[in-house]
Parts: sequence; C-alpha cells; structure tokens
Amino acid sequence: METASVLLQSRTIPFGFNLKCNQIVSCRHFNKQFQSKGFYSHQSLKLIQNPSSFSPLPSPLHKTRTQFFSPLKCSFSDIPSSDSQNPLLKPFKNLSFDSLKSSLSELTPIKIVKWATTVSLGIAATKWTVKLAFSPFFWMYFSWSWLFWPWFVAIALAVYGLYCFRKHSIGEASIVEQLAIVTSVFAWLTLVPPAYFNGYLEGWPFVFFFVYHYFFFFNVSVRKRLYGDYYARPHDPKWDVNPPKWYRLLFCVGVMVGHWLAAFEAPELHRIPGGWSNVGVWILIVVTLLMQYNSTLYLAKYSEKVVVPTAVVQFGPYRWVRHPVYASTMLLFAAYCLALRAPLSLMFVVAVCLMYYEQKAKLEEVLMVETFGESYLEYASKVRCKFIPFVY
Repeated sequence: METASVLLQSRTIPFGFNLKCNQIVSCRHFNKQFQSKGFYSHQSLKLIQNPSSFSPLPSPLHKTRTQFFSPLKCSFSDIPSSDSQNPLLKPFKNLSFDSLKSSLSELTPIKIVKWATTVSLGIAATKWTVKLAFSPFFWMYFSWSWLFWPWFVAIALAVYGLYCFRKHSIGEASIVEQLAIVTSVFAWLTLVPPAYFNGYLEGWPFVFFFVYHYFFFFNVSVRKRLYGDYYARPHDPKWDVNPPKWYRLLFCVGVMVGHWLAAFEAPELHRIPGGWSNVGVWILIVVTLLMQYNSTLYLAKYSEKVVVPTAVVQFGPYRWVRHPVYASTMLLFAAYCLALRAPLSLMFVVAVCLMYYEQKAKLEEVLMVETFGESYLEYASKVRCKFIPFVY
C-alpha cells in the first residue's frame, strides 16, 4: 500500500491502466496529445484519488510509453528468414562430409585432367592479361595504331570490295554490294593516294570522291527514271562491246597509276591555292557532269533497255563528238589531275584513256555500221571528232 500511495501521489502516468484509443496517432508533442485527446477522464481521476478502488496493476511497472500506440506494421524484420538469406550461400547449406565424399568418389582421371587443364588455362590467361595491362610497351604500340587507323579502314574496304566484285562476277551481288565495289574503287583513286603522300586529307580529294560517285551513277539514275528500279534489263549480248580482258586490266591499272602519280606530283594539299583560282576547275566539273548526264539520257531515249540503240543519236553532246560518254570520263580524270596541279599525270591519264577508248570506239562503230549502214556513215562524216571537240 505504501508503494501504491507513492505511485498515486506522483505525477507519473500510471502505465498499468488499459486505455483504449482508436484515434489516429498525432505528430504533436506528447503532453499536448493527452490534453487534446482527453486521455484523463473525470471518472479515472476519481478512481485514482480513491485508494480503496485501486486495482492491482495487470502489467509490470517497467513498461514504456509505447504501449499507448498501436504497433506499426513494417516490411523489415530483425529475425532472419530463409528467403532473405544470400542466394550465394544456398549451395553450401546442403554441403556435408558425406556429399563431398560421394562427389570425390565419382571423379575419374579424365575429369581430373579436364578440371586441371581448365584451371591452368584460366590462371595462365589471367596472368597474361594482367601482365599485358600493366606493360608500358603494349600501350605504346597501341597508341601507334591510332596513327595508322586510316590504313586499316582502307585495306578493309579494299578487301570487302574484292569480295563483292567476286559476287558481282557471278551475278549474285546486291545493290549494296555493288555500291561497295564502286566506293572502294573511288576511295583508292581519290583518297588513299593523297593521304599516303601527305599524311592527311583536305580539299579536293574529298570533293572528287563524291563527284566520282555522282558521275558514275548517272547511268543507274536513268534506269530508275525509265523503269522504276536500278537493275539492268536482259538485252542482246552483242551490244556489250568490250576489248579483251587483258586490255581492260591494263586500262584499270593505268588509271590507278595515273591517280597515284597525280598525288605524288601534286604539292602538299595545304599549299594548293583556293578561292577564285579554282573557278576553272569547278566549271570543268560542271561541264563534265552535264555532258555525262545528257549523253546517257539521249542515248537511253533512242535505245531499248538503255543498251540496244534503235537509231543513230545526233542530238545533244552527240552533235560535237561521236562518243561523248567516253569523252566525259576522260574529262573527269583530267579535272582531278588539274585540281591537284599535276600536269604530267594529266597527260598520262589522258593517254591511257585515249588508247583504251580508241579500241572500244572502233568495235562500237563497226557494230553501228552493221546495224544502221549509211545512216551511221553519214553521221560519222558530219561529226568527225570522236572524243575531243575540234581536236580528236
């Protein structure tokens, strides 16, 4: 009773009472919560003041204030569960001496050799990788590769172009592969030679790389305009006039050598003057492109399937020369050499083209005379020049 009287007369809240409160817990100060929510009712105070009505505490006195609040639900638990354990440790739960003994008894010499070889190779590869990663010589040689990466690209493009050319020779190349052939050839004509002799690229090589593409795709664009696609139509093979293969091979080699000689003869790219001094080169490029396009277009209008002629074409560029398509090709190569300021290479390339196209023009004119007779002879008597107006 003495202990109970001390407890009743103190200001400490009697924790033994079972107070029921279904209200939501507030975030206000603890003392204000009791004042606002009326935890002390008049009846309970009267019971406390009357010692005779005091009942024994149903719970010990060391309980804290947290009993006034409803327990909070939490997704975390201090007790470790089987689901929250590390999954990496699951294989070791069932590990025992008996299971280890049974696994070792199942080993065969072949399995031991396999495991030993695998572990040895793993250790050797790790050791070699670490040694290479910390080797200064490796990083020095690797840095050198950044100086020669254009060569890797050029060689890879050439190899892929040869692969596509092999497929084209057997009639299995797609449009993308045909484009790869043309791009690889033009890269080794216009970009690789000046890059090799100068160590960098700027100016005219980039211009002619795209001009060459535009020039040689005129024939394909005419097919697209007439037929709606880029594929060649079947035609009479007699109109596929070509000199012998060895002669064509010499022509290709001569054109390639002429472009490399132009890059060798030309001054450094940064020393080639710009501005108004190149107006003549730009005019020559425009004239070349217009001649090629008009020649191909007029020839296609008077031809079947763009290849087989149905009449003697005497309009457009054919009023000036009898073979304007070949003349425009020579003019394109001459413009490249002129832009790089390589006059000797210009004469070499023009000579190579004249020797090749002269033989091809003779074969075509014989076929034209057989097909059109006097009509073509009359045209040849009017237009005496084959390639160069008023000259040849």
